[in-house]
Order: sequence, then C-alpha cells, then structure tokens
Amino acid sequence: MHWVVNLDGGPRRVNHASVVVGEFIYSFGGYCTGEDYHSNSAIDVHVLNTHNMRWAPIPAVEDENGVPCKYPEVPFQRYGHTAVAFEHKIYLWGGRNDEIVCDILFCFDTRTRKWSRPSVTGTVPGARDGHSACIYAERMYIFGGFEESIDKFSCDVYYLDLRTMHWTYVNTLGEPPSYRDFHSATVLNHRMYIFGGRSDAVAPYHSQEEIYCPNIKFLDLKADRWYTPKTTGEIPVGRRSHSAFIYNNKIYIFAGYNGNIDKHFNDLYCFDPDRNVWRQVTPQGQAPRARRRQSCLVIGKRMYLFGGTCPTHNGDPSSFDYSDTHVLDFEPSLCTLAILKVLEYKLDISVLPQDIRIEIRNMSTPNKIGRSLNKG
Repeated sequence: MHWVVNLDGGPRRVNHASVVVGEFIYSFGGYCTGEDYHSNSAIDVHVLNTHNMRWAPIPAVEDENGVPCKYPEVPFQRYGHTAVAFEHKIYLWGGRNDEIVCDILFCFDTRTRKWSRPSVTGTVPGARDGHSACIYAERMYIFGGFEESIDKFSCDVYYLDLRTMHWTYVNTLGEPPSYRDFHSATVLNHRMYIFGGRSDAVAPYHSQEEIYCPNIKFLDLKADRWYTPKTTGEIPVGRRSHSAFIYNNKIYIFAGYNGNIDKHFNDLYCFDPDRNVWRQVTPQGQAPRARRRQSCLVIGKRMYLFGGTCPTHNGDPSSFDYSDTHVLDFEPSLCTLAILKVLEYKLDISVLPQDIRIEIRNMSTPNKIGRSLNKG
C-alpha cells in the first residue's frame, strides 16, 4: 500500500459530494473560504479523468437563450449534500447554502451533462445537511444529518426507490446510532455501517457540547434491524467529517476532526467486518496533510482523495482549504514503484518508452484549473 500521487491545482473545495462513474470522478459543489453562499447560482461540477489525472470544470447548463440556468431548474451551489451514482446517472439530495436548506431531488445525466428534477412520491425526508447517502438494491438510503426546520439532529433512515422514485421511511428495529451529522455510511454484505459523526449531550438538540462516538454500528438491510458489534484492535478516535471507503471487503476510515480535542487527523484505519477488528494502517510514501470534509473514492486498486480543509486559529483563511489530489495504490505494481523512484531521484526519462513517460508526467504535473476556478 503506497501513496503514489500528490498533485496540486485541482478544484479547491470543502464539504463537496463526489461519486465514481466508470473511470471518471464527478465532484459537486462544496465551499471555499471567502466565497459567497447566499445566492441561487448553479452548483459547480468538476470531473477528474483518472487516466491522465486532469481535472476539468463541466460548463454550466444554459437555457434556450444561452443564459445559465439557476435554481430551481438546477441545484444551487451548496455544501453538506450527498450524491450517489446509479447506472450512468447521479442523484444529488440535501445540503444547504448560507440561507436555505434543500429537500429537492436532482439528477445529473453523465451522458448528456444535463440536470433534471425527477418527480417523487412518498414520505420525503426533511431538508437537512450532514446526512449520509448510499446505494443498496436499487435504493438510495439516507441516514442522519441535521434538520434545519426543526433544529434537530436526526437518526432516521429513509430510502428512495430509484426505479419508482418513491420515498419510504424505514421503521427500524434495535438500538439505532445516536443522533448525529457528518458521519459515514458504507454498504457491505447487505449491511449499512455507520461510523463517527457529531452528536450532542442533549441530542437531538444542539447545545455546543459535542459528542464523538468511536463505536461502529450497522443496519441489517434485509431485516431493518440495528446491531452494535463488539470490536477489538486499534479503534480510531471518534471523529466527524472523515471519509469511509471499501477495498477487498474491508472498510477504511481516513482523516476527520474531533472538536473536543480540536484535532484534525490524517490517519488511516481498516475495519474487518468478518472479525470485527480494527487496525491502523500506515502506507508508504508521502501521506496527505491532516484534514476534514474531503472526498475519497475507490476505482480498481486505487483510492482517489481530494479537497478538504484544516482551519487554524492564527493562519491565513485562504490557506485552510485544499486543492490537492492524492492517490493511494493498494497493490502497487513493480512498474509503479519504479516510476516513484524515477521521480524521487529526478532521473532522466528521455530514454524510457513513451507510455511510461506519459504516466510519469500524469503522476507529477500539477493541474492548471485551480487559479481560474478558486476565489480563495
């Protein structure tokens, strides 16, 4: 396991929502320190080509007169929302700007690059941010978050049938996770695993006395029952705004923030659901800086990490938010390891085959979109 790519110059975004479709990563919205989040301007969309490691903005959707569309025709720029991929379409739900929270479902078609608003029926969840969303059996499951209209944390479960567009509230059995937001939800073996997040001493209300639970829980998605496995090993500190991803039937947790100790993390933990054992993992190579509210997505044997933030009390606010992109290779090939040595020792690559030279440039050349896209 080795960190193999560390590139700057991508979209500088925090608390965005990202998904994988094929070999491309689509990132929606998020915020950047110093930008205006009071307007209904359209959400921005960036796409990463994982073959050449180049980021590109997707042009804004325009009406028949060539005028960029705005909310409610397209989603407004937001943060704390979720996105899931189902076939070639991406479904975006929830989130907020500095004025309003949204409960409208939007769909982005990756083939046409157009937005639509599917008509939905059933029990629509209350508008919220900081919730989670994941796919299981042609359904989008929503858990937790903070509901603005009632000023409460949630521990409810809903799902949207992506064939019929019908929302259902799930009456679960067992003891659910505590009320929380900015947790992670990961589906594996017909279970939805919930880890971390921010709760409160007087939850579901918000009193600023935060609680960070280190326990992992799962919902049996066939029986709709919650379980709390007895875990052992190196259990990570409770945290929020971390990332969770799956590789080789194991759950990985990266980074995040604990407000009670005011600490950002850049650690990596692995949870084995068959044995209920945690262990800390230390990959080789240059690890990313500590952060929260980043994105981590797996394609094949690699995990792609980008964005996030690490505010400090006495630093320049424009330096808080990151525009870097990192790649963690779970099983690096001999060729990849050799390329890393070429880069480390700055060796002459002119005599190498063209395909190797191209790969070296892709792994080492910063993106160029950052300056024109970033205001912070």
